[in-house]
Amino acid sequence: MNLDPCLAVTELTGTEAVAAHRIGGGSTGAVFEVELADGDIVVAKALGEPRPGCTGAEAAGLSWLAEPRAAAVPTVRGHDDTWIVIEHIEPGEPTPQAAERFGRELAELHAAGAQSHGAAPAGGPVQAWIGRAPMLNKPEPDWPAFYANHRVEPYLRTAVDIGALTAADGAVLSRALDVIPDVAGPVEPPSRLHGDLWSGNVHFGRDGRAWLLDPAAHGGHRETDLAMLALFSAPYLERILAAYNERSPLAPGWQDRVALHQLFPLLVHCVLFGRSYAAQSVSAARAVLSLR
Repeated sequence: MNLDPCLAVTELTGTEAVAAHRIGGGSTGAVFEVELADGDIVVAKALGEPRPGCTGAEAAGLSWLAEPRAAAVPTVRGHDDTWIVIEHIEPGEPTPQAAERFGRELAELHAAGAQSHGAAPAGGPVQAWIGRAPMLNKPEPDWPAFYANHRVEPYLRTAVDIGALTAADGAVLSRALDVIPDVAGPVEPPSRLHGDLWSGNVHFGRDGRAWLLDPAAHGGHRETDLAMLALFSAPYLERILAAYNERSPLAPGWQDRVALHQLFPLLVHCVLFGRSYAAQSVSAARAVLSLR
């Protein structure tokens, strides 16, 4: 495994890398800004542990999200089993104007669609990842079946097995799992989702745009991306949602379904981080049950 960022970037981009410094990373890996001999700067990320197909899934996801030319997505410069190299975006500050533009662009991205609920990005693997957790992209005939079978139930089962949720917690969440078809809202076509759209994966650039990073992209319900934005309080969230809804009106009752769409990321957090997310997961499940 090559862990030298300059060597990896040189091999993957075909341009000599002359300097690198670490800017982030933790349990999931390391992130470097790397200067190239031609003066360009790229960002290189290395996995901190083996996750087969992870970099390939991220590269395919970024390319798939960039394809409609709706939202701002950094260009993938190269990847292998350990590294992914992407375009560097100069950081800026969140502004109301950038948030509103992002809301409109996200609506256009979602409208680009996907082949089915659960579809992997073109060229992406069926077995993908969300952070350090495996994530299956498996098409289903409708969104409730996909969401229940491949976004809630696997993480619920794992969270109970590892003790992140008690048996009583699991019982509440199981009841919520059972009612998903009844509370999913109006049928919608599959949207082109980022899939892990918490605020840390929305990078506000100096150019006044919000850039999408680190996707767990797949075909799904557009309310899932919006619920993820709300889970960890994206900057100017109300501006984002208002601009989104103006460009692509959401179905009646979407605010009531936020907890439904947050079940997936909350359970992933239970699996990755333990009982610190148990109470929030159970609260979301009770909110889902109240929709019946």
